[in-house]
Amino acid sequence: MKFGYFLMWAAVRAVGATYLRWRVYHPERAPVHGPAILAANHASFLDPLLIGGALPRELHYLARESLFRNPILNVVLRHWNCVPVDRDGGGAAGLKGILDRLRRGGAIVLFPEGTRTRDGGLQPARAGVGLAVIKSDCPVVPVRVFGTWEAFGRRHRFPRPHPVRVKFGNALLFAELRAEAKTCAKPRLKAIYQQVADEIIAAIARLEPCGEVSGFP
Repeated sequence: MKFGYFLMWAAVRAVGATYLRWRVYHPERAPVHGPAILAANHASFLDPLLIGGALPRELHYLARESLFRNPILNVVLRHWNCVPVDRDGGGAAGLKGILDRLRRGGAIVLFPEGTRTRDGGLQPARAGVGLAVIKSDCPVVPVRVFGTWEAFGRRHRFPRPHPVRVKFGNALLFAELRAEAKTCAKPRLKAIYQQVADEIIAAIARLEPCGEVSGFP
């Protein structure tokens, strides 16, 4: 890890273990090396930090382009491997940034819902994550974060000391849909993007905070 990333990674783990009393389930399901997409539910600004702190490797994240205009935030976001995207989290520049990092062997965190939940529940998946998956050639690991809505959801101004859990699922490969997408007509291609997104959100929904808890890697 780069020194700047390591400092934030260590701080997240310390705060998570004490203030949030977090637990991590099956981090071994996420690749330690090589390209990967980590697709997670999105309930709080804490989600990307806790997912990153759970794994012993650098991750990459999406962040609104406007945030990079602040000089201090710009430095922090660059150290945290953030990819600037437009307000809706899409666009050609954002997709290129995602694919560039995957091609260089990086792992990136994506939120299929597109934005933070307004009620604590899962939202419908947007097709944009399906586009990124089809254009790449790497495993997709579903991740579900529990408790961050209660700890720091939209209605909170500051994080609360509520227990949180991060659980990693088994990787999804989408080999057949990727092969079909290379030759199919445009209407079918758009349907494939949405199908991939829906399958990812369904895999996230199936993850429950139960079973044996793995220690931190």
